Amino acid sequence: MRRKSARSVRSGDRLPSASGALTRLAYAHAEQAGIALDTILNASNITRRQIDNTRMPIAVVDQINFLNLVAAKLDDPLLGFHLAQGAELREVGLLYYILASSNLLVDALRRAARYSSIVNEGVVQRCVDRKGIGILFRYAGVSRHLDRHQIEFWMTATVRMCRQLTGLRMLPNHVRFAHHRSTSPELAEIFGDTIEFGSAVDEIVFSSSLRNAPIVSADPYLNRLLISYCEDAISHRVAKRSSFRSRVENAIAPLLPHGKATAEEVARQLGVSPRTFARRLSSEGRNFSGILAKLRSDLANAYLRDGDLSVSQVAWLLGYREIGSFSHAFKRWTGKSPREARNK
Repeated sequence: MRRKSARSVRSGDRLPSASGALTRLAYAHAEQAGIALDTILNASNITRRQIDNTRMPIAVVDQINFLNLVAAKLDDPLLGFHLAQGAELREVGLLYYILASSNLLVDALRRAARYSSIVNEGVVQRCVDRKGIGILFRYAGVSRHLDRHQIEFWMTATVRMCRQLTGLRMLPNHVRFAHHRSTSPELAEIFGDTIEFGSAVDEIVFSSSLRNAPIVSADPYLNRLLISYCEDAISHRVAKRSSFRSRVENAIAPLLPHGKATAEEVARQLGVSPRTFARRLSSEGRNFSGILAKLRSDLANAYLRDGDLSVSQVAWLLGYREIGSFSHAFKRWTGKSPREARNK
C-alpha cells in the first residue's frame, strides 16, 4: 500500500501531478546503468506500480525528488538535459500531436502553453509573444528551488521540438533559468551563448522572425480534432489547491542573494499583510523562519554538489555576507561543515 507523504497529510494539499513520462525515462536510464532503484523509489514516495503503469500519474514534487536522487547516483549534474536529448518526443502523447499538426510555430507554442497541464500540472507554461516568441515557465503548487533536471528537460525538449516541427536549426535568442549553475559547452550547443542562470524567471525565447515559421507536418483537420479532445481533457481536470508554503518558497529563493528574504518582503510580494502571512503559514503548521532555514539547507546541499561554486559563492547565494555565518548554520543543519559535506 502506498504511503501518503507527510507534506500532503500535514497541509491537506492536493499535490499537482504529472503524467510521469520523465520519471519513467529516468528510471529506464538508471536501470540500464545498473543502478538499484528500490531505495530511490521509496525515498521519492513512488511505487513500482506507478512506473509500470503509464496511466498512473506521479506527483510533480516526487518526480523532482526522484530525478535529483538518480542524478546524484549517476553523478550526472545534467541528467534532465541529457534525457531530453535522447527522448522520443512522441512519447509526450496527445500534446505532441497537437503541436505537430499546428500550422505555424506561434500556434504550436500557444497550444503547448494552453494544454501543457495535461502532462504536468506543476509547471504552468505561458506563450511569450513580444520581442520574440517563446515559452515562460512558472511553478504552481510546487517549490521551484529543488528543481534543476525537470526544468532543464522542458527547455531542452522545447528546442528539440521547435527544430523538429519546423525543420530549422534554430537557436534561442535567450534562455533564462531561475536556478544557479555554471554553463558548459554541452548546454551552449543546444541553447547558444545567451544562457542566464539565477534569473528571476524560467524562459526560452526565439527570434520574432521565426514566429510564422510553418510546421512541416501541419494538418488542420487533425489539429481541430485534437483541440476538441484537449479542451475536453482540461475542462474535466480538478483544480489543485496550492499550498501557501510553496508560494512562499518560490518568493524567497530569488531574494536570497540580495539579502532581502524577510517575512515582510515576502508578504509584500505575495500581496498579503504580515499578520495574514503569518496566519496562513500557521494554518499549514509552518512558520517563516523554519521555511527559510529548510530552503537554505536544501539549496546549500545542491550548490555544494556543484564543484564550480566555491563555499564563499554558496554563502552569498544563500544570503550570508560572511562564510563563518554560513558555516555555522550549515553545521547546525547537517552536523558537518560545508567543506566536509562537499568532500563526502
